[in-house]
Amino acid sequence: MSSASRGDVKAIVAGLRKSELLKSLNDRQLKRLAHYALVRDLAKDALVVTRGEKGVGFYVILEGRVEVRKAGQAVASLGPGDFFGELALFDNKPRSADVVTVEPTTVVVLSRWEFWGFAADKPEILRTILQVMARRLEQTAPAGAL
Repeated sequence: MSSASRGDVKAIVAGLRKSELLKSLNDRQLKRLAHYALVRDLAKDALVVTRGEKGVGFYVILEGRVEVRKAGQAVASLGPGDFFGELALFDNKPRSADVVTVEPTTVVVLSRWEFWGFAADKPEILRTILQVMARRLEQTAPAGAL
């Protein structure tokens, strides 16, 4: 993955600012993070993440919408400011779901190593990710499994 171009940085910062995950960061920190990001513009019905593939990073949605699917069934709908693929930040296990765009979508991709280099001294980001992961587990786990 390559760093964002200077022209992308301003748009990335504006999009990242919408994210619950990153709301505690100031402009300087968001700009620093944006320099590590890769922006991807995706068409409707694009497969962003495939269940079973190795995950090396996570995504923040700048514009558009995606659906998270397990066994072909939608389990979540995500839009601007939402993120997905966060499990890849913590382990090398295969992706647990497919993620498909339901309209033209722009995402920011951050690799595991770039994110950890940035987040090492920002525990509030890690706390937010863990809270979201716990909520998602509760929402998608079979009844009585937790």
